[in-house]
Amino acid sequence: MCDLNGKVSIITGASSGIGAATAVLFARLGTNLVLSARNEANLQRTRDECVRVGPAEAEQPLLVIADMCSEADVARLVDTTIQKFGRLDILVNCAGIVEFGTIETTSLEQYDRMMNVTVRSAYQLTMLSVPHLIATRGNIVNVSSVTGTRSFPGVLAYCMAKAAVDQMTSCTALELASKGVRVNSVNPGVIITDLHKRGGLSDDAYAKFLEHSKTTHPLGRVGNTEEVAQAVAFLASSNASFITGEHLHVDGGRHATCLR
Repeated sequence: MCDLNGKVSIITGASSGIGAATAVLFARLGTNLVLSARNEANLQRTRDECVRVGPAEAEQPLLVIADMCSEADVARLVDTTIQKFGRLDILVNCAGIVEFGTIETTSLEQYDRMMNVTVRSAYQLTMLSVPHLIATRGNIVNVSSVTGTRSFPGVLAYCMAKAAVDQMTSCTALELASKGVRVNSVNPGVIITDLHKRGGLSDDAYAKFLEHSKTTHPLGRVGNTEEVAQAVAFLASSNASFITGEHLHVDGGRHATCLR
C-alpha cells in the first residue's frame, strides 16, 4: 500500500478527470489535500467525494480556486498551503488543456494558451514549491502524456507542451536529486475524461475517437482516470523511493507501437 497517510499534497486540475481521480485516491490513503482548479462547483464535488472516502478523522481538503495562468494565483496556492499545514510533501502538476491543429492551422493564440496552462504554470508552481519540498524531502509528479515522448499529427502544440513537461521532469529530477527530492511523470495514453470535449470535439467525434483508439492501444481499450491515479500514488509514495526522472507510461502499450 502507498504510504501517503498524513502527507500534505497540492493537486492542480483537481476539478475533473485525472486530477479529481488522484485527489479521491489520495484522500482514501489519508493524505492532507490542497485542491486547486478554476471551476469552483466541480472542485467542491471533488472535495465532497474526498470527504466521503477519506478517514473520518481527516481534515477536509483545502480548496484554492485559482487560474494557473495567473502568477498571483499560483503564488497564493503555495502560500495558502504553507499557512494551513506548515509543510508540503507532494506536488502533483495536473492542470492542462488540449488544442487541436497542425503547423498550418494552430494559431499563436492557441500555442500561447497551451504553453501557458501546461508548461509555464507548472514551472512557476514547481519553482515556488521546491524550497518546501526540500525541507520535507518530498517529491513531484507531473501529469504528462504519451504525446510527450511520441509524435502525433493534429495536436502539435499539445505534443510540444507535453514534451516540455517531460524535459522539466528530467532536468529537475537531476537538479534536485542531491537534495532528496524525487521528480517523475506519468504519461497516459487516451483516458476517458472531458479533456477532448473541452478542446472542441463533438460528442459524435469523441465517440468515434474512443472507438478508433481501441485499435491504436495494444491492450485493445482506452484507459480510465483511476488507473492513472494509481500510478501517480505509486510514484508519490516511498514504494518508488529509488525512482526519479522516470516517465511512466500508463497507455496500454501505445508508446511501444509504430506504423506498419
